[in-house]
Amino acid sequence: MNFSLVAEAWAENAPNVAVGAPKLDPLHHFQVVNYVKLAPFGFDISISNSVVWMWLAVAVAFGLFRYAMRAPTLVPGRMQSVAEAAYLFLDGIVNDVIGPSGKKFFPGIFTLFFFVLFCNWLGLLPGSFTVTSQLIVTGTLALSIFVLCIFLGVYHHGWKFLGFFVPHGLPPFLLPLIVPIEVISFLARPVSLAVRLFANMTAGHTLLGVLFFFTVTLSWFGAWLPFGFTVVFSGFEVFIGFIQAYIFTMLTCVYLNDALHLH
Repeated sequence: MNFSLVAEAWAENAPNVAVGAPKLDPLHHFQVVNYVKLAPFGFDISISNSVVWMWLAVAVAFGLFRYAMRAPTLVPGRMQSVAEAAYLFLDGIVNDVIGPSGKKFFPGIFTLFFFVLFCNWLGLLPGSFTVTSQLIVTGTLALSIFVLCIFLGVYHHGWKFLGFFVPHGLPPFLLPLIVPIEVISFLARPVSLAVRLFANMTAGHTLLGVLFFFTVTLSWFGAWLPFGFTVVFSGFEVFIGFIQAYIFTMLTCVYLNDALHLH
């Protein structure tokens, strides 16, 4: 029996046999698909699934707060209590980290937190798209914050802003060693801010995709275990989505505080 001919025949027919079989592709969830092609003057501004889910995140956040505060009362109801608690939660962060001078930034910080939060949470829905799993999105947010902090530092302090890279009380002979480290650490801020959110969202949703694949492909006897893990990790991802939005917002406040007060 010619085993090489058998192997060749199997290789040729295997794709046809497996056409209807489900395939494990956990990264399919992160693929950007253009719905409407728009490229005026060669500049691509197409409406993709990423854009649509960003719009949905904004719409859901706005709709929930609009509904919660549609008829505010002195004794708040459940939805109004949640909305007020969210407001006080973020107001406390701004006051504790930045201080009174951070009041002017509160609307932007409030918007940033809930934008990231609902992008994280909506990505858990079956058939949805996780906007914050795209490095270009988290990178744009992080770079915008970084540029804003540099502008504020230069605007408020001028050339004294460069003193941020010289720790107070540093002996002069250590300047050539410490200053480059401080500069590199400062330049790494947008990278760490973007990659942290991107990596956590990508890893968590990929794991859920793998578990769900085994849930739907294994027999009923073997599917209960990955299904149980899917339920547990889904709840865990809800918590992670909140924590990542909190960390992103907290670090934004820290960077703004450094720019305003040179700490």
